[in-house]
Amino acid sequence: MLYYLFNWLNELDLPGAGVFQYISFRSAMSVITALVISTLFGKKMIHTLKKKQVGESVRDLGLNGQSEKEGTPTMGGLIILISILVPTLLFTRLDNVYVILMLITTIWLGFIGFTDDYIKVFKRNKAGLAGKFKIFGQVILGLLVGLVMFFHPDIVIGEKMPVSEGPVVVNSIQDQPFENTDSFKYNERKASLSTIPFVKNNEFDYSWLISWMGPNAANWTWAIFILIVIFIITAVSNGANITDGLDGLATGSSAIMGVTLGILAYVSGNFNVADYLNIMYIPDSGELVVFIAAFIGATVGFLWYNSFPAQVFMGDTGSLTIGGIIAVFAVLIRKELLIPILCGIFLVENISVLIQVYWYKYTRMKTGEGRRVFLMAPLHHHYQKKGYPEAKIVTRFWIIGIILAVLAIVTLKIR
Repeated sequence: MLYYLFNWLNELDLPGAGVFQYISFRSAMSVITALVISTLFGKKMIHTLKKKQVGESVRDLGLNGQSEKEGTPTMGGLIILISILVPTLLFTRLDNVYVILMLITTIWLGFIGFTDDYIKVFKRNKAGLAGKFKIFGQVILGLLVGLVMFFHPDIVIGEKMPVSEGPVVVNSIQDQPFENTDSFKYNERKASLSTIPFVKNNEFDYSWLISWMGPNAANWTWAIFILIVIFIITAVSNGANITDGLDGLATGSSAIMGVTLGILAYVSGNFNVADYLNIMYIPDSGELVVFIAAFIGATVGFLWYNSFPAQVFMGDTGSLTIGGIIAVFAVLIRKELLIPILCGIFLVENISVLIQVYWYKYTRMKTGEGRRVFLMAPLHHHYQKKGYPEAKIVTRFWIIGIILAVLAIVTLKIR
């Protein structure tokens, strides 16, 4: 909203109004606003949740410090949602298709998570929203994102081409003059491509997955692409949900991933930097940097109250949403193949649960007595069972998350 106001004021030659044309300025304002909202509004929200007795019901799992969490306010994910939505509405271009998709993702998954928390807290049903309905909601979102990504005319990639060929493409909403150089111009086209980590001059085309279908295989690329998008959103969203088991673990890990995605979005949406790094240029995606800045501010601000010992839990309202945001954001900037590296914490937590469940079922079927690989799943509870203090486990997971984030960024240069 403020972008349009200051754009109008700039046309009236109001001194300083043009600063809103710069993504770096709007991103800075976005992260500051999100931090202020999450810290100030968060305090009031926690007080309100306590007053309404919206507390966490903790199962006795035999973990150190678990009983002390009983009654801690939950549904704190509302703090994150509001802290993301307000700066996004204020500082982004709301006609940008990428921003629209991120707003839909935030609201849709926030609604699903809120419904789950509401059933648990107010209906006193510990099971919450049935898992099949959560999956159904994630599938619907994946279907929408996949269809828009594949068919919307504004979602394209920019390809450098000789000056003698094609029309000049000029983008004026980034931090630099966007006139093309004397040597090259850019051509925009639809493509089902994604960036392959570590590989130079090579993008992955999803049509390759169905090339065995013959010459008409390309006509069905949209179907395989949508299925992959659905899988990514479901896996990462549920991975964040599983990781949200220790104070600050999911929140801090998500903030680290958010910073990394912000860097990736900026370089992908700036054709000079994209050209230098030899990565795919995605026109108009730079607006996503403003959104992810709000995400970073919201998660860091929430961490103020969610760090050990937590004064509030995000609940599914927060965990499903932040996981979905990370997944959709990575897909939009065509860096989804980096997710196993960037979201390694979520991935390992997910895999630890799968290993535990299937090994237990397999051994029970074979021997009549189920056995476990871990003392407890997900993995962070395994270390709790081994006697590690909660704060130490969280800090070490953050350190691993930072290492993975650095590795994800390094893939831009090691190509």
